[in-house]
Amino acid sequence: MLLNKLNIYSVLDLTTHFPYRYDLIKRSDLKSCNEEDKVIIDGKVDSIPILIRLKNNLNKMNFRLTTSDGNIVGVSIFNRAFLKKSLEVGTSITVFGKFEKQKNIIVASEIRVGLLPKGERIEPVYHGTVGLNSKTLSSLINNALMDYGNDLEDYIPKYLIEKYNFLNKKTALNIVHNPPSYDKLKEARIRLKYEELFCFMTKINYLKLKNKTRENGIAKTINYEALDKLISTLPFKLTEDQDKVLTEILDDLSSSNRMNRLLQGDVGSGKTIIAILAMYACVLSGYTTALMAPTEILANQHYNNIKNLLKGTNIKIELLTGSITKAKKDEIYKRLENGEIDIIIGTHALIQEGVTYKNLGLVVTDEQHRFGVLQRTCLQNKGVTPDILYMSATPIPRTYALTIYGDMDISTIKTLPSGRKKIDTFLKSTSEIKDVLKMMYEELLNNHQIYVIAPLIEENENSDLTTVNELKDKMELAFQGKFNIDIIHGKLRQVEKDKIMEKFVNNETQILISTTVIEVGVDVPNTTMIVIFDANRFGLSTLHQLRGRVGRSNLKSKCVLISDSDTKRLDVMTKTNDGFEISEEDFKLRGHGDLFGVKQSGDMTFKIADIKEDYKILLQTKKDSLEFLTNSDESLKKLKNEIISTIQEG
Repeated sequence: MLLNKLNIYSVLDLTTHFPYRYDLIKRSDLKSCNEEDKVIIDGKVDSIPILIRLKNNLNKMNFRLTTSDGNIVGVSIFNRAFLKKSLEVGTSITVFGKFEKQKNIIVASEIRVGLLPKGERIEPVYHGTVGLNSKTLSSLINNALMDYGNDLEDYIPKYLIEKYNFLNKKTALNIVHNPPSYDKLKEARIRLKYEELFCFMTKINYLKLKNKTRENGIAKTINYEALDKLISTLPFKLTEDQDKVLTEILDDLSSSNRMNRLLQGDVGSGKTIIAILAMYACVLSGYTTALMAPTEILANQHYNNIKNLLKGTNIKIELLTGSITKAKKDEIYKRLENGEIDIIIGTHALIQEGVTYKNLGLVVTDEQHRFGVLQRTCLQNKGVTPDILYMSATPIPRTYALTIYGDMDISTIKTLPSGRKKIDTFLKSTSEIKDVLKMMYEELLNNHQIYVIAPLIEENENSDLTTVNELKDKMELAFQGKFNIDIIHGKLRQVEKDKIMEKFVNNETQILISTTVIEVGVDVPNTTMIVIFDANRFGLSTLHQLRGRVGRSNLKSKCVLISDSDTKRLDVMTKTNDGFEISEEDFKLRGHGDLFGVKQSGDMTFKIADIKEDYKILLQTKKDSLEFLTNSDESLKKLKNEIISTIQEG
């Protein structure tokens, strides 16, 4: 179903598929327009349209238009041959496009049959997909609001609606999808943003309160001698930051207070080795430890790294993922229940109903923003009171960390291990694509691999952004079949993504074209270059995360950003490799994208709110949601349960 391609599966999904922009629709006066101005003109078709076939299945259609004020202007439109039968002489139409004043021609981007209503109006524009355009989506959304708008649950308590004089939910949704004015649109958006952030902060505060009511942790006895011995066998020296962070974690483990710590560090800063040392210390103290990763390929990578690092010990390590056989799973379940496994690494399979842990002492969650809050909680509840360590390679400003992760202690690794080389970053325009292809060819000749990033999976009539399929065609043409090229994106099933990534890890594929779905944390040391098309469409933090997919070894690596606009903002990327500095700059500039890195199916994906832009609303909802949760009024109990039930993901 076409709607499913846009992640729309319910009436709620449809009515909260918000416009990504609004256009002010008003007639233009050609007499006062300048060369290349964007115009909206209505009138009547004055000549039979002439269709011209161009190369590569492209076409162009030309005709004359008599405008409403009696002028005659030429109209050209590309690749809309299907419109010809609707454009009979005398048909009233509205033309959107660019005015080439010297030629007296409008190069149209859109033609609508029928005249515009009089006056100005604000028109919403939606992200669509092939076969489902913005106009059709608008119609579907309005039909859904008409039929089911009164049934949509309002998650703001009545006393807060009255306090802030908020619009009711149906009215706010109607205004957002059919704005009568910019003032009303602003009022409706603030109301819907508040509701989204209120639900989010209710979720966070609910878990904070839950954590406070839990029993204290269990103090572990740390075998520092054995730990130091393992550290001495490492092929590198721990950095000062790593030493400091390891001390903080070991102090937590040996304390009777339960650890609830976020370990954040830049890409490649060495967080994983700290987590492994913490797990080793916990095992030596007589407890099982679990590490949960968001994907099978990342779980496999952790499993192999930990096995290799602890091969000189008698630590029993196992891997539990969805793809292993039922017989193997049953065997692992039994061994976990009997306490015969010291370290278990896996995906969501670790929190399935049948998994029981005998003596779970430490839970490590990698790339924590990739999991829903209750998914993480589900794993930590598998033990009596296990210590909890979250890892994130998405540095965020401390102010935000304290708001969103206020119930956690925060450890930060800023310095990179010695030997890591700076990734050279270049900003190129589309006219310089030949230079970029030459750079790629040099890397490929050295038997290195390359990531290529596009912002879209498939063509969209509302967008001229580059797609993965388009890039694959261009790359195959440029390199003439000399190298293997593959595509990976979010609409593929996980098993397909894992197979494609495995081929890339094994160097069976030399160029991997992707959307931002590239697995955060996956190491492919042989990948020395990443090329990001339409880089202006990404936030700086997202670009930094993507850049972190290269430079995973001692090989010199480079990142190329391709954009014809927003170059001042993007230039920040060419000047620094510091993720913390970039995240602060991202906040100041309020650029596109998600402050918390690549948007995934975790806590930080919002439909209308923006953490950077709406930080004041976030702070208010933090306060209001805590008051709501601690309010003993019985009439609020049902709403509390409904909000909490909506936060269970996966």
